[in-house]
Amino acid sequence: MKVIADLCIIPLNAGTSLSPYVAACEKVLAEAGLKTELHAYGTNVEGEWDAVMAAVKRCHEVVHEMGAPRISTILKLGTRTDRLQTMDDKVRSVREKL
Repeated sequence: MKVIADLCIIPLNAGTSLSPYVAACEKVLAEAGLKTELHAYGTNVEGEWDAVMAAVKRCHEVVHEMGAPRISTILKLGTRTDRLQTMDDKVRSVREKL
């Protein structure tokens, strides 16, 4: 099953600059072959359900390995069964209405 996710991983007690952790997760998502779109407060991720979930788990592992003792994650998921939809489709649909 295809899924579009909005992922925000927040390392706790890891200092004020979180960009190294974000970059590490972006690398994990890229290595998993997932389509991503980084935004100011997270990353949109598109792919097969199992691949996305495995990459989220791997992000947690990597961030812990980097020294973050705790992680809080916000994950929003969307699936469809009536047709295939991509992140680009969703954005294009809104932009056409502007």
